[in-house]
Amino acid sequence: MTETKSNNNGLKVIAGLLGVVLLGTIIYTVSLYQDKKKTTEALTQEKELVVEDLNNLKSEYDKAILESNATNEELVAARDNIAKYIDSVQSMKADIASLSRYRRQVSVLKEEREKLLRQVDSLTQSNTLLAMQRDSTFVELEKQTVFNDSLIVQNTQLADAVERGSALNLSTISVDAVKERTSGKLVSTQRAKATDKLKVCFTVASNTIAEAGDREFYIEVLGPQGNVLGDGYSKTTDAGASITYSKGTNFYYENDALDVCDYVNKPAGDYQKGNYMVNVYDNKLKLLGTSKFELK
Repeated sequence: MTETKSNNNGLKVIAGLLGVVLLGTIIYTVSLYQDKKKTTEALTQEKELVVEDLNNLKSEYDKAILESNATNEELVAARDNIAKYIDSVQSMKADIASLSRYRRQVSVLKEEREKLLRQVDSLTQSNTLLAMQRDSTFVELEKQTVFNDSLIVQNTQLADAVERGSALNLSTISVDAVKERTSGKLVSTQRAKATDKLKVCFTVASNTIAEAGDREFYIEVLGPQGNVLGDGYSKTTDAGASITYSKGTNFYYENDALDVCDYVNKPAGDYQKGNYMVNVYDNKLKLLGTSKFELK
């Protein structure tokens, strides 16, 4: 009886000890779990902070690239490199060593960002200065172009004025129907059948700025039916003007008033009765004078 009670007491002690050990184990396990949970949460939070810092850096690069007038390859490369770091951090299993390494890398990237942004600011200032200088140069070129255009207009107007001023003009023009006698003497007549030639005379006015030298004027005689009398030569200028004329007359001009006369022979057969017109043109086919007469 006494031995049985002693055994029961021993079992109770052992059970008590086992309970204490089990409780301690449970408490220790729970403590480890809680510590691990806290560590995991801390590592996750630290990982998120690293990703947040990297995203902030990437956003600053995006802004700098947008504000840059031209694409900066260094900025783009730095931004793309940060994007790779973000992907790497997000996909990695968080641990203290890896996060510490990325934390140090974030610091390096921030220093690199400051350096690159200073370079971009310096480049932007230089570009702004160059743009101002370019605009100033463009304004000056515009002014010079306007001035040159004005000179061209003035020179053109002056050249036109000189050309107009140097052109020869007629002060008088007259036409006389003549009959040639057997002695060779020419006498005036108004009869169509008696007319052998038309004597065309004109006076070239003096012009001090005209160029002296050989000149040729063109005489055009139009009969009563409007036909051109004479040999019917043709003349065309570079500008496209053209006439059919009766005779060309040459003379030497020396800036003083000059009287010129020439004869237009009668066509085949006799001159017809009616009204005639004589026109005189210069070498550019400018009409210088006109005279009309009648043969009876």
